[in-house]
Amino acid sequence: MKNILRKIASWFRWMKYLNPFHYLKRIDKYIVAKFIGTYIYSIILIISISIVFDINENLAKFTTNHAPMRAIVFDYYANFIPYFSNLFSPLFVFIAVIFFTSKLAGNSEIIAILASGMSFKRLMRPYMISAAIIAMLNFYLGAMVIPKGTVIRQNFESRYKNSKKITSATNVQLQVGKGVIAYIQQYDDVNRTGYGFSLDKFENKKLVSHMTATTIRYDSISDSRFHWEARNYKIRTLKGLREEITSGMSIDTLIMMEPMDLVFSKGQQETFTSPELLQYISKQQERGSQNVVQYEVEFHKRIAMSFASFILTIIGASLSARKRKGGMGLYLGIGLALSFAYILLQTISSTFAINAGLPAMLAAWIPNILYVFIAYFCYRQAPN
Repeated sequence: MKNILRKIASWFRWMKYLNPFHYLKRIDKYIVAKFIGTYIYSIILIISISIVFDINENLAKFTTNHAPMRAIVFDYYANFIPYFSNLFSPLFVFIAVIFFTSKLAGNSEIIAILASGMSFKRLMRPYMISAAIIAMLNFYLGAMVIPKGTVIRQNFESRYKNSKKITSATNVQLQVGKGVIAYIQQYDDVNRTGYGFSLDKFENKKLVSHMTATTIRYDSISDSRFHWEARNYKIRTLKGLREEITSGMSIDTLIMMEPMDLVFSKGQQETFTSPELLQYISKQQERGSQNVVQYEVEFHKRIAMSFASFILTIIGASLSARKRKGGMGLYLGIGLALSFAYILLQTISSTFAINAGLPAMLAAWIPNILYVFIAYFCYRQAPN
């Protein structure tokens, strides 16, 4: 029986190579645990302070607008925490790396590791593994989870905090299909009703159909999308020199547009998941809309921020691995300065993309491109 069990075990022995922990030595597990633990600790510490300041700033607004406690806790702060944790993740990564690496260097642990024959390049392996874990987590949360919570948080803010949500639009014109142009003179998103509507259909650059309606209302309870009800409508169909006119009080029609295509609110791009962003960008580009830059920037920024974890980890580890007098104060200050500079640079490049025509992908990756050179310089100066 024992021989049979040993034979079966030998068959499955190769599976240990599929276990990622098989490739981690004790020093790797030690550094990964230190990195992740310090990262989580820094998030808890800084976000707790942010919550205290936010409560102090908005308590009067919450009281004045009679915000219920359940909504404050579960709709606002339950989504406030992951949003800002992910937004300032580069800052937390930098602080975590500098904090625990400076402590290791101060205790002469880095010196002992390098003196044992391990190169600094090999020492960076657990740092990169930790950065990969954080990067994948940040990307998944930012691309799939946080946008859904952002919808709830923004709805809370518009109701109990800011009360400035955009609910109307004027003179909206967009392409809703190939050769089909829709125009709405006034649109009210509260009632999902448009006034002064017209729909023109062109074939070979010639007008073949012209529809007008006093009002058009979106059918939000329909099982399928793009259903609109037109009232006091008139349809002119052109067939050569002949013209057919159809009119009536009400007609249900299928128009490839939705209320979200008509009203653009601040921060709307943050409420889409990454697949929804791609779909929305593609749809708006087909319509010839120019109002997609901020959506493209948001899509590329989510990817770029994930890669920032690797770059900032290299910079932080390279700066703080050398033992010097004065402790970690200097490195922590440099780390904070570089982190805030990264976030500021990201904001500036995004603004240039939206207002000055800078390509969205380039705007999202400019901070990473510049910081790659900083990371390379710091790595070359690191102890060996």
